[in-house]
Amino acid sequence: MSLDDTDKRILTLLQKKGRMSNADLSEQVNLSPSACHRRVQRLEADGYIRDYVALLDARKMGVPTTVFVEITLQAQADEVLDAFERAVARIPAVLECHLMAGSADYILKIVAEDTEDFARIHRQYLSRLPGVAQMQSSFALRTVFRTTALPV
Repeated sequence: MSLDDTDKRILTLLQKKGRMSNADLSEQVNLSPSACHRRVQRLEADGYIRDYVALLDARKMGVPTTVFVEITLQAQADEVLDAFERAVARIPAVLECHLMAGSADYILKIVAEDTEDFARIHRQYLSRLPGVAQMQSSFALRTVFRTTALPV
């Protein structure tokens, strides 16, 4: 399915405000509520819209510290990669894990209460990850901007 301008406008609006009512959405894209609802259902069914979520405030949730951890594995064999990925997926503080091209094999995005909490996460989880040869952590000083919106 290719996206027309109306589909793109719907996606843009829903990325900004996922709880927008169908009535408000249909008004902003100049469609009847029923036609708008059908389009949203089609976008969901076709996988363009994966889910609707609430974005929480990290400070208010008590985890204002963001740490990026670069990990290099001892080997690149499939079983090593699979074991690492399964283990890292079980760590509650890891928000993202990316397999990389470059000097590190993986980059993790981790949230923590503070440096002491990160030390606990490192000791309890990261130091026990299978197949790790090297690990380097970098603390974010400030988030300049953050978005979850993809270009449409």
